[in-house]
Amino acid sequence: MRYMTITYFTQPNGKIDESVAVTTTLKNKDLATASVILDFRAQSVLKCTMNGVTVPKEWKKIRDFYHQYYPQYIKELEKHYEESNNPS
Repeated sequence: MRYMTITYFTQPNGKIDESVAVTTTLKNKDLATASVILDFRAQSVLKCTMNGVTVPKEWKKIRDFYHQYYPQYIKELEKHYEESNNPS
């Protein structure tokens, strides 16, 4: 796993919902539909838009924001790359 994608969409009743996925590779669909794409290997923000507004791609701020809501996903992604960077 390398990427975390968050996609926001509006339900028919007007409420906003989100879908979160963790993936090894990005597909064209991910690039087209995701609102936020985080690359944990490079520790970079590939895409970040909120309600059509592009948000500054500041890794630490965005990573910390989503960590509040998805700590287990983020811990697993970071653990994988810590182990990759520190072979025993």
